[in-house]
Amino acid sequence: LTDPFTVFQLLKKHTSRYTLEMVEKITGTPKEKILQVYKTYASTGRPDRSATIMYAMGWTQHTVGTQIIRAMAMIQLLLGNIGVSGGGVNALRGESNVQGSTDHCLLFHILPGYLKTPRASDVDLKTYNDHYTPKTKEPNSANWWSNYPKYSVSLLKAHYGDAATKDNDFGYQYLPKLDDGQNASWIMLFHEMFKGKFKGFFAWGQNPACSGTNAGKVRKALAKLDWMVNVNLFDNETGSFWKGPGMNPEEIKTEVFQLPCAASCEKEGSITNSGRWAQWRYKAVDPPGEALPDSEIINELFWRVKKLYEKEGGAYPDPVVKLSWDYGPKNPEGKVTKIDTHLIAKEINGYFMEDKVVKGKLFKKGTLVPSFAYLQADGSTSSGNWLYCQSYNEKGNMMARRSKKDPTGLGLYPEWSWCWPVNRRIIYNRASVDEYGRPRNPKRPVIYWNGKKWVGDVPDGGWPPLVNKEKTKLAFIMKPSGVAHIFGPGRADGPFPEHYEPLECPIQENPLSKKHRVNPTVKLFYEVEGGHERPKEKGGLPEDVFATCDTRYPYVATTYRVTEHWQTGVLTRHLPWQLEMQPQIFVELSHELAKEKGISPGDKVIVSSARGKIWAIAIVTNRFKPFKVMNTTVHQVGLPWCFGWQYPEDGSGGDSSNLLTPTVGDANTMIPETKAFMVNVEKA
Repeated sequence: LTDPFTVFQLLKKHTSRYTLEMVEKITGTPKEKILQVYKTYASTGRPDRSATIMYAMGWTQHTVGTQIIRAMAMIQLLLGNIGVSGGGVNALRGESNVQGSTDHCLLFHILPGYLKTPRASDVDLKTYNDHYTPKTKEPNSANWWSNYPKYSVSLLKAHYGDAATKDNDFGYQYLPKLDDGQNASWIMLFHEMFKGKFKGFFAWGQNPACSGTNAGKVRKALAKLDWMVNVNLFDNETGSFWKGPGMNPEEIKTEVFQLPCAASCEKEGSITNSGRWAQWRYKAVDPPGEALPDSEIINELFWRVKKLYEKEGGAYPDPVVKLSWDYGPKNPEGKVTKIDTHLIAKEINGYFMEDKVVKGKLFKKGTLVPSFAYLQADGSTSSGNWLYCQSYNEKGNMMARRSKKDPTGLGLYPEWSWCWPVNRRIIYNRASVDEYGRPRNPKRPVIYWNGKKWVGDVPDGGWPPLVNKEKTKLAFIMKPSGVAHIFGPGRADGPFPEHYEPLECPIQENPLSKKHRVNPTVKLFYEVEGGHERPKEKGGLPEDVFATCDTRYPYVATTYRVTEHWQTGVLTRHLPWQLEMQPQIFVELSHELAKEKGISPGDKVIVSSARGKIWAIAIVTNRFKPFKVMNTTVHQVGLPWCFGWQYPEDGSGGDSSNLLTPTVGDANTMIPETKAFMVNVEKA
C-alpha cells in the first residue's frame, strides 16, 4: 500500500485537501463536532463493532448525489462494515415499493433485474450480450455478471414465449432501443415534451405537475401534448393542469382522460422493501365504482392496441402482437378476462420452456425454475426478472411466507417473505469472515464455515473459504475483479467523490476547485459564462433560468416531506383528518431570519426563486439556524412539496414548492437537485 499509484495512496492524496478546517468552512459545522462524529463512526472499524448508514433524498437530490452515496459506501468498505450484521448502506425510501419498482425497471436505462437497456449500436443479441457481459483475468473471481446472456435470453422468453426463437435472436429486435448517448430520464422527458416532441403521455400513479422539479415548466410541457391519460385514485394537478393557475383552457389542445385505479389495499401483489424483502399483500376490499387495479387497466389497453395492430398493421406490429400474455383465463377471442396476479409472479420467477437437464436433474416443460442458477442462454428457460427467480417456485409463493423463526438471532427471519437474491438477507456476507471462514465477530456471525459448508445466512456462493485457493472465489461476486471498488470508474464525474456547490448557491467560489464551482459534468439547460458557471444573459429558455450569488435570492432553500401527507398529497389531501393536521403549504425559517425580515409565526409570506413564486405560512423554528459558510452567514429555509392548487378546491392549501426548484440533476442519475436552491422570503 506504500506505492504512490495504489488506490489507497491515490485516495489519501485526493482527500488530503479535506482538512478539518476546510470542511468546517464549507459545511458550517464546527470542526470539534466534525471530529467527534469522525471518531465515533471510525470506532466501528473493528471486528466487535459495526455501523450502518441510512440515507434518504437529502443525500441523493443533488448534482453530486451519486458521489455522496459512493463516499459513504467507500467509508463502510474501509471500516469493514459491508457484509456484516448491522452494516451496509441502506436507503430510507419515501414509498414502500421503491426497491421493487426499481428492480422491475422503473428507470429508463435498465431492464428488469438491472440488465441494460439496449442502445442503437447494440445491433443484435450477440452484440448486446458481448457489450454488457464483463470479462475478468482474476482466476478467483466469480464474475457473476458473466451469466448475463442467461438472464437476457430468459427475459426475452418471458416477454415473447414461443415467438422468441434462436432464429430471430429470441425476439431481441422487438425491444425498443435508446439512441447512443440518449438520456431519457425524468428531467429530459419533460424537457423534450416542452419542446413539443411528445404526442401522448400516461401519468400513471404520479403527479408530475407537483412532484417534478421546476413544476411550472412541467405544467407548460403538458400543454404541448395531444392527449394525456391520468391514472390515479383522485383527480390531481396533473389531470387538471389545463385549468390551473396561469392556464387558459381555450388555448390548450391536450385532451385528458381520467382512469380511476385501485389503491394498494384494493389489489393483490407484492412489494419489495429496502432490505430487498419481497412481501406478498392480499386484497382487503374491492375498489369502488369503476376503479380497476393497474393490471386490469393495462390488460384492457393491451388488448385494444393489439387488435388495432392486427387489423390495421403498422410500421412494426410484432413487438406488440407477439407479446406473451398468459395472465389468466381467456375468452374465445383470446382476451384475458381477469388478471391472475399469481401468474404474473410465476412469470417473473420463470419456467422451463422445454424438458431440460440442468445440474444433472431433469426438469419438465412448464416447471417453475428453482433459482437463477438454473437459467439458461439457449431459450430453454424464461424469467421476467432473474433476481426474483426462486420467489415463486414449485414449493409455492415464497413471498407469502410469515414464519417468525430466527435461527441466527440477528433478525434475519429467513422464512418471513423472500429476499432477493436466493433469499440472502445480507449481501456480500462472505466479507464477514476471515480466510478460514471464521466470523470476524464470533458473537454476531452472519455465516461461518463448518468444514464442509457454510452455516447461517444464504452465503454469497457456496465456494469454500479463501484458504482453499484452488476452489475459492472472492467475496464481491458481482465485480469482475472479485473485490470491492473504492476507485470507481464509470462515473461521469470521476472515480473519487469530490465536493462541488449546488447549481444555485450563495458562494462565489468553490474553495476546492478554482475552475469549477458546480459539478462540471452535469447537464445544464441554460448557458453559462465566466469561470464559475453564472447564467448568461438570454442563455436559454426563461423557464430554465437559474440564479446564483444573486442578491434577489439570498437564502438557501430545501424541500422535504411531512408525516401527514403521502408524496404530493393526492391520496392524503382528500382525507379530512390528514388535511386538518397539515392543511397548507408552509415555510420554516430561523428566529434570526424571521427577526431580520420582520416575520412572525403564522404570517403569510411570499417565497420566490428565479423560476416562480408561491405563498406560504411562516413557521419560525429552532430547527433552522444560520450557519457560517466560507466566513459568510447563510440562512436556510425549508418547504414541503405535498400541496397543490387542485385540492382543497378553495385553494387554501397553496401550491407546490417545486414551482421554485431548478432544472438540473445529478451528473450520473439526473435525479433533480431539489435539496439546495436559492430563494427570497418576504411578508405577503
